[in-house]
Amino acid sequence: MAPYLILLAAFLIALYFIFRDKKAKKLPENTINTADQQILLSHVAYYQNLDAANRTKFEHMLGDFLSYVRIEGIDLTPDATDRLLIASSAIIPVFGFGHWKYQNLHAVILYPDTFNKDFQFEGGDRNILGMVGTGYMNGQMILSRSALLEGFSISADKENTAIHEFVHLLDKSDGATDGIPENLMPHQYIIPWVKMIHQEINKIEAGKSDINPYAVTNEAEFLAVVSEYFFEKPAQFKDKHPELYQILSATFSQDPAKK
Repeated sequence: MAPYLILLAAFLIALYFIFRDKKAKKLPENTINTADQQILLSHVAYYQNLDAANRTKFEHMLGDFLSYVRIEGIDLTPDATDRLLIASSAIIPVFGFGHWKYQNLHAVILYPDTFNKDFQFEGGDRNILGMVGTGYMNGQMILSRSALLEGFSISADKENTAIHEFVHLLDKSDGATDGIPENLMPHQYIIPWVKMIHQEINKIEAGKSDINPYAVTNEAEFLAVVSEYFFEKPAQFKDKHPELYQILSATFSQDPAKK
């Protein structure tokens, strides 16, 4: 019996190495190719500012996001640029975490332009650029394609609608969209953060802040608006709002002003 046992063991070991090699050689789904890299270099300043190792990490995180989130279009067919910009918007806020899965998202729906509360994108009274779905729309995000592209254009300045909406999802991940991402923000910063929100809202209302006035809507919008600024113009944000920058840097585990 011993020779047969030895042969069986050798056979099992051989199978292990055969299948291990096949698994190692298999490319993951949604791998970022050379054409995708060129799109990222052309449109995503955040990616441009990464070194080679971190670009590879960014690409892997993009591929992972695209493997579990559907990107669909209404009255349009999303192209490679649409998909990569949406995925980049998702990855930029969580890049410092190494791995993050948006458990509360399964689809991003792209509209041609702005839409209204009834999800209509034609006619008047259309001023919504993006939104995170609730109720029967839970687990879905709606974005205006025009706003998505504008957010990654040179003229975007401090604003990026898609990043704004993904920050809402991060805020919501602790169970409440309240401007206090408790499962991300270090506990010692929560009370100072709440105080800073209201101090800065007073400055915005008095015309003494360069933060988008939409931030005064509520605490959740404040977080999303200043996060856009943090990622789009980090050096400027750090110079003008050092205390807010410090807390967001700790919250997102990133220091984008150093890139």
